Amino acid sequence: MCKSNPLFAQWLSTALVFCEVIYHFRSMIKTQLISLLMFLYSWSYIAADQVDFSDGWREQRFSLFSSNEFEPSGETLGIGSDGTVSMFWSRLPARLWGSNQARWDWEVTSSVPPTDLTLKGGDDRNLSVYFVFMPETSIPAANAKLTDLLGDDSARILMYVWGGNHMRGDILPTPYLNELGRTLILRPASTGQASERVNLRTDFQRAFGTEPTGLVGIAISADSDDTDTQIRARVSNLRIETAR
Repeated sequence: MCKSNPLFAQWLSTALVFCEVIYHFRSMIKTQLISLLMFLYSWSYIAADQVDFSDGWREQRFSLFSSNEFEPSGETLGIGSDGTVSMFWSRLPARLWGSNQARWDWEVTSSVPPTDLTLKGGDDRNLSVYFVFMPETSIPAANAKLTDLLGDDSARILMYVWGGNHMRGDILPTPYLNELGRTLILRPASTGQASERVNLRTDFQRAFGTEPTGLVGIAISADSDDTDTQIRARVSNLRIETAR
């Protein structure tokens, strides 16, 4: 016959009392846990701005005879490219220069073929979302063109791309921006729709090995001039966020 262990009996009695307390206060604990999670979420994200493509955005052409069709409608930007290339861009107000995360939805219904995005003159892609970083002391005048920002030696540009023949997560050199820019592959050339969320600070560190400066501008491009093909796409619900 096995003898009862008084220490085990005491432990079991304590455990049963603890379980009874937890059961009795379960609804209160659940409510407090939800409140804690909501507090932590609100603490993590202290700013989030929805981009309005109809407000302050303009086209940057690279050739007099090559221009995409950009159709801004509030939070949605329709894009058509027929053997053409150009960008649609906007400067950011000073209150957003510290932003370090972004998210957006995008869709491609007509795609260029897969290309090598490291080759100049053969790097067509469906969509690129550019984030332009610069020190506050180097920001050009208010009437400066996008090319003025992209050509400044203090600028650094992250380009998130839907296109090419590369794998998601690849970080590539750019054939035009040299050390000033990096291409980050989110999706290879294809049609479809998707939602993206990116950590600009982490990706900047991975791409350039340093902390980011201020986020001063955003641009969106479609590029089909090298393959002389067609792109039909849209970007929507672009949000710029600041996380602690």
